Amino acid sequence: MEFLALDFETATTQPDSPCELGIAVVRDGVVREVRNWLIKPPQWPYFSPHHIAVHGIRPEHVADAPRWPDIWPEVADLLRDRMVVAHNAAFDMNVLRSTLCAADIAFTPFEYFCSVSMARKVWPGHRSYGLSAMCAHHGIPLRHHRAGNDAEATAELVLRAIGDRPWFDITQFLHTHRVRIGAFHPGGHRSPGGKVTPAGALR
Repeated sequence: MEFLALDFETATTQPDSPCELGIAVVRDGVVREVRNWLIKPPQWPYFSPHHIAVHGIRPEHVADAPRWPDIWPEVADLLRDRMVVAHNAAFDMNVLRSTLCAADIAFTPFEYFCSVSMARKVWPGHRSYGLSAMCAHHGIPLRHHRAGNDAEATAELVLRAIGDRPWFDITQFLHTHRVRIGAFHPGGHRSPGGKVTPAGALR
């Protein structure tokens, strides 16, 4: 069982304002590594007070951080041709799409799914499928709204869903539970719902 879990924190309501990215790497059914990058967004030094209140990241924390184009080669190498999960993937994938388009950077190919959708299929009947609620229910430690912690917790949530079947191929697991899969590719993006958008239309 191999996949990546990804989480963004943003500086403002603009999707191309990532200020932190976390990626948890799962190999052989275990979280082997968690990577975390602080990012200096194009909107710096402006940060929304609401966003600061959520994640605690302030302009001074990223004053000397790399810009998105500086970290993208390293991130792209991790994502390329992998299966990626995010909790509420529509948000995180919109941040990624918008940030790549704003920087005029070509997409790298990978597939992704939403762990909220997965949780609804695997554990129906819960009142809340937010990351905090799901982690509390499954005993997963969480320091919410810091990217590396959220990514690791999301990875652990997927592993709980897989349970005692760590030999499952992640794509097989998703198909078994009818969890829809989206994709990035150099020519554009396909949402889990099947909508295809050419890369040029996103710029």
